[in-house]
Amino acid sequence: MAHQNAVSKGWWDEERSFAEIIALIHSEASEALEDYRNGHNPSEVWYELKVTQDEEPFQMTCEGTPDPTWKPCGIPSELADIVIRVFDACGRYGIDLEKAITEKMAYNATRPQRHGGKVI
Repeated sequence: MAHQNAVSKGWWDEERSFAEIIALIHSEASEALEDYRNGHNPSEVWYELKVTQDEEPFQMTCEGTPDPTWKPCGIPSELADIVIRVFDACGRYGIDLEKAITEKMAYNATRPQRHGGKVI
């Protein structure tokens, strides 16, 4: 569905390189990091509506869940964008993501505790 939506919104009218797709996924992760660096809690969500008042755009913010015309913001929304972009890429390239996740999780279960010895 993510890929079909992207196609219907014109995001695939021109072919994108694989590198561009990966960069877009990365940009969503960077936006989540920026929200965190700006002091937002990882589970914090807010909603914004950009409208025009006296021919000047302005932004309204609310708590709670408004109708779908309000843009969800925050780290959860950015993480959702990462997944949506991954699903879009998988749709474009015919990748069976469910199979890939199942295989990778099975492999990861066989790895030793904190494999690789990296700090982060």
